[in-house]
Amino acid sequence: MNEIYDKVKKCYKQVREKTDFKPQIAMILGSGLGDYAETIEIKEIIDYHEIDGFPISTVQGHKGRFVLGYVESVPVMIMEGRVHYYEGYSMSDVVLPVRLMRMMGAEILFLTNASGGINKEFHAGDFVLITDQIASFVPSPLNGVNIEEFGERFPDMSHIYDEDLQDMIRQSADHLMIDLKEGVYIQLAGPNFESPAEIQMCKVIGADAVGMSTACEAIAANHMKMKICGISCISNPAAGISENPLSHENVQKMADEAAPKFKLLVTEAVKRMGKYLETTR
Repeated sequence: MNEIYDKVKKCYKQVREKTDFKPQIAMILGSGLGDYAETIEIKEIIDYHEIDGFPISTVQGHKGRFVLGYVESVPVMIMEGRVHYYEGYSMSDVVLPVRLMRMMGAEILFLTNASGGINKEFHAGDFVLITDQIASFVPSPLNGVNIEEFGERFPDMSHIYDEDLQDMIRQSADHLMIDLKEGVYIQLAGPNFESPAEIQMCKVIGADAVGMSTACEAIAANHMKMKICGISCISNPAAGISENPLSHENVQKMADEAAPKFKLLVTEAVKRMGKYLETTR
């Protein structure tokens, strides 16, 4: 058996010993949505430390636990605190939670993050629907021997972000009268913020927003045939566009300020996705 597959199965077995909950939607909360899980109808909370071998988030403000429960009547599994490649974990560990949530039964992966705005039409506090991504600057989570239990050797990446789910997020934003931008997200390795020259490079190759997560998670989920959607909260203009030095504290501050509207948008979208899953069965 494959070592990576065995590790995910071991984590899955431990979680299943704690709960028989089956989520429909897996959610990864980025900066600004850190306490979103506390607003849902909670059924189970599993701390990452309770799962032997599970990667632990070390970033300030990330709680490091799974929250299982309901948004309205939609069963969700929420990851409060993602794992980043820059924390020193292997890419297989970074995406282990995604693979685990898929094994738990999740059909949709809803990704959120805080990012730097490359597109000059984006401003701090804007919400951006992720329509495509660039992940060429971090290792692929599919490197190595293909794990057939997860998916095929050469998965298609033409439509990573599901178009039906994108429409639901657009409709949710319209319903709530929230301005929603759209764009391409690029993941860089971090943990340092980018130089102005690097941001110009990202702009030239088609990126609208930049961050240090998300794209690798989407690749792993796509490999496992999940439907994927994502929203990025612009926390600051990127280097060379902003005149101010970048800092994690400022990113967190802006994300926190945008959080109330972000939570409304996510909740409305999840409700629509739940109805969508009911009609596609």
